[in-house]
Amino acid sequence: MRRGIFAKVAVLAAAIALLAAACGRDEPKQAEPGGGGKQQEEAQSVLDQVIERGTLRCGVNETVPGFGFLTAEGQIEGFDIDFCRAFASAVLGDPEAHELVPISADERFNALRAGQYDVLVRNTTWTSSRDGAEGVAFTHVNFYDSQAMMVRADSGFESLEDMNNTAICVTSGTTTELNLADVFGDLGLEFESISFEENPQIQEAFIQDRCQGWTADRSQAAGIRSAWPEDQGGPEALVILDDVMSKEPLTPAVLDGDPKWQDAVSWTIKGIILAEELGVDSGNVEQQAQNPDNPQIGNLLGAPTEEGAPFDPGLGLAPDFMVNVIRDVGNYGEIYDRHVGPNSPLGLERGLNALWSDDPPGLHYAPPYR
Repeated sequence: MRRGIFAKVAVLAAAIALLAAACGRDEPKQAEPGGGGKQQEEAQSVLDQVIERGTLRCGVNETVPGFGFLTAEGQIEGFDIDFCRAFASAVLGDPEAHELVPISADERFNALRAGQYDVLVRNTTWTSSRDGAEGVAFTHVNFYDSQAMMVRADSGFESLEDMNNTAICVTSGTTTELNLADVFGDLGLEFESISFEENPQIQEAFIQDRCQGWTADRSQAAGIRSAWPEDQGGPEALVILDDVMSKEPLTPAVLDGDPKWQDAVSWTIKGIILAEELGVDSGNVEQQAQNPDNPQIGNLLGAPTEEGAPFDPGLGLAPDFMVNVIRDVGNYGEIYDRHVGPNSPLGLERGLNALWSDDPPGLHYAPPYR
């Protein structure tokens, strides 16, 4: 009986202690109407970090001629590298204020999430799973590509349907692996996939005849073919088949959840495309900035309006940031022709990468600066 009384007393004491502790705590704040409660302090945008640091860091490829390739002089050059230079020019006013971080296809998204660089500019395909599950955000397509198959000129292969029971070399950690399985499966072809992290490893395996085909983005295959060793027969020793294996829209990527930085990168790309459409290039941009031919050019270049103040799209960049970009790297056509166009070693016609207003039209269409 006494034991039961003591137990009840103990329970009552515990309840009183809990009540006192609860009363001593601050009451939780009520959610504000229409909101989700007190918002956490917004994290600093990568745009602001780049400005404070004074250097832009780009994750790039260094094994694809024409796009990102390490030259004998120790410089990484190419189409993608010029876009890195463009972003540095847009944000910092200096195309050389950038650091290039070579990264493999397997590690590119991990490295971006880990903060090893600010923007990934590495012939990367925009897909739903990457957009939704990788913690990255894509910007604006800067190259429309497709997957292709490259074979030896003396192989006898004229199309994919000739390639039953073959070994195919492919880069690991890419959409290319998945597309290869899908396409060969649809055609009812047996094959062995041999994957490597980087192109030099694939090239060695291809030379050793470990694989009869090499599948990659068509532009990448064209770059590899253009630099094929002369002791292996040079570019003429390889053929890229006409078969289109997939759609590959390539675009720079940034960390998800940072719209300010995503907008700055996206609108730099759009401005480069729009500049070509409007006839603004590296040779006339300074004159056009002073005396634009029309209001669209004036807005693009941040020229003073009739009210006196320059048009400012509110991107966190200087109103005339596109003047720096076009002066330093050129418009889209200049960048394309310099690295991958018909007169370059890659010899790629514009095709899908023509402007929507060209004849024949391509897919590049930039929203207006307004």
